[in-house]
Formats: sequence, C-alpha cells, structure tokens
Amino acid sequence: MAAPAADEAWCRETVPRVMELVSPRLPQRDVCALLAVSPWCYRALVANPRLWEVLDLREMKNAGDRLISALSLARYRHLKVLNLEFAQDIEDRHFVHLKEMSGISLENLEFLNLNACQKISDKGIEAVTSLCPNLQGLSIYWIVGLTDSSIGHITKNCRQIVDLNLSGCKNISDTGMRLIANSYQGLKKLNITRCVKLTDDGLKEVLQKCSSLESLNLYALSSFTDKAYKEIGLLSNLTFLDLCGAQNLSDNGLVCISRCGGLTYLNLTWCVRVTDAGVVAIAQGCRSLELLSLFGIVGVTDACLEALSKSCSHSLTTLDVNGCIGIKRRSRDDLLKLFPKLSCFKVHS
Repeated sequence: MAAPAADEAWCRETVPRVMELVSPRLPQRDVCALLAVSPWCYRALVANPRLWEVLDLREMKNAGDRLISALSLARYRHLKVLNLEFAQDIEDRHFVHLKEMSGISLENLEFLNLNACQKISDKGIEAVTSLCPNLQGLSIYWIVGLTDSSIGHITKNCRQIVDLNLSGCKNISDTGMRLIANSYQGLKKLNITRCVKLTDDGLKEVLQKCSSLESLNLYALSSFTDKAYKEIGLLSNLTFLDLCGAQNLSDNGLVCISRCGGLTYLNLTWCVRVTDAGVVAIAQGCRSLELLSLFGIVGVTDACLEALSKSCSHSLTTLDVNGCIGIKRRSRDDLLKLFPKLSCFKVHS
C-alpha cells in the first residue's frame, strides 16, 4: 500500500511543483501543453499568474477565434504581452467582438504586436486600442491599409505609448506624425521605415516635440532632406539611428547629428552624398559607436577611418565599408589594426 500512496503523493505534489519551477523558462505554448499532464499540474500552473502574462499566437491559424477563447479564461485577466505577429485569420470582427464582450479587459496590457495582420483596418485598430488604455508598446509593421485614422485612435485611446513601430504603413502621412508629436512627448522608440508619404514637415514636428527618443528608424526613406535631418541633433538621448538610403543627407546634416553623443548604432548605408567631412564630425561627436555602416558611400576615404580610430577604436565592434571605393585600406587586417575590437565586417549583404 505504501508504494501507491507514494506514487500518488508524487503525482499530486512533486510533479506539479517541478512543473511550476520549470514552466517560467519554457515557451508559453509548452506551458499550455503541460496543463494536460494531470489535474494537479493544471491547478498548480493555472494558479500562477506570472505564467499567463504573455499570450503568444504568432503565426498561428484561426488566431482570431483562439484569441477570443483565451481572453475568456480567467487566467489571462492580467495579460501584459499579446503577440499576434503574422497570425492568420485575425480580422476586425474579432477585435470588435472582444470590445462588445462583457468582462473582457486588457487594462494591464503593456505591449501589443500586430505585425503583418493584413486583414486589420482602421476599424480594428479603434476596437483593440479601446481595450488597452495602459499600452506602452505597439507594433503594426506591414499593415499597409492603415491610415492616419488609426494613429488618431491610438493617440486617443493609448496615452502612455513609448514604443511605436509603424514600419511599412505606407498610408500614414504628416497628419499622423502631427498626432504622434502632440500626444507622445515621452516617446522613446519610433520606427517609420518605408512610410513613404511622410515629408520633412511631419518628421520635424516629431523630432522637435519627442525629445526623449532613444531609437529612430528611418530606413528606406529617401525623400527627407537636411531640413529634417538637422533636427535629429536635438535628441540628446538617441542611441540608435538608421538612415539607410537617406539619399539627401549631406555632411551638414551629419554635423548636426554628431551632437547625439550617445549614439551606439548608426547606419549610413547608401547615404551617397556623405563625404569624409560628415564622418569626421561623427567621429568627433559620437565616441561610443559600436556599429557603423558606410556601405556604398563612394565619397569617403581612409581619412575618415583614421578619425574614427582616434575616438571609437575602443567601442566599434561592427564596421561595414564594403563598396566604399575611396577607402583603399579596407581589408580585414587593415581594419583590425585601426579597430581591434571588430568582430563583424558586414551589415548588408
């Protein structure tokens, strides 16, 4: 009789306790699978609120119905992170339904990832943001149908946003930027990659009012000019700046950007108007660079690398000078003599 009793104690107490200890280190989908191990495991895991602060439906089919089912469960009442990136079958109607359901609250949600949920429109954004008043981070990459109306809903419903990814939202205009500038003075991260309708005026307004920015991604935006780029110098907290493809950026613009002394990441790939003068200014002002890409800039020479080596040799670990035909000493050995901490020599393939 002792053996069965011991086995039952093992199943009732030991196994659930082990599952509790292990589960925080597992992907959430594996934690959900553990619920089926035994009734005792189920009760132990469901009773641990920290395990249910994340709901990961990334790339899953029938994500809309799964979302509604999950949020109907009491264990998700304190959800902090919702990931629907590349989820399938998620539409406006699912968010509208959640909004209309009694007892559904996402007031603890801090981060929402809707990347590539292409069936979501402005209507869906209005519904979901109305449920998330304390949202701090929102990523809506590559939802190309969204317009400035979505920005209006976001800024109205979510007043605490500090991290906003609008990459690929091609219908966002200066009107949307103005809403962001007026609503989020505490914004820390902004990604407007390929938001091709934006002009200098919209970007300037954000740069002038969102002075707490730490990360700014302007990848593949070729229409901006120094009129806007010069305002980047106002961002004293900036550490990450991606200007890949900034065809109108000149040395004068870079001189202003060099005031961002805390920069650690600077991508100048295909900034074709830049010369040694601009890079030397960066070398003198930004002495903590860890990554710098000069890929494809034919107007820079060995002189800019000499200047960089005097200020950034202790910090640079990634340097891409591929395609810089004006730099003659750009072999791996040559670069390591100037920057001994280099471990990566290519940012773009």
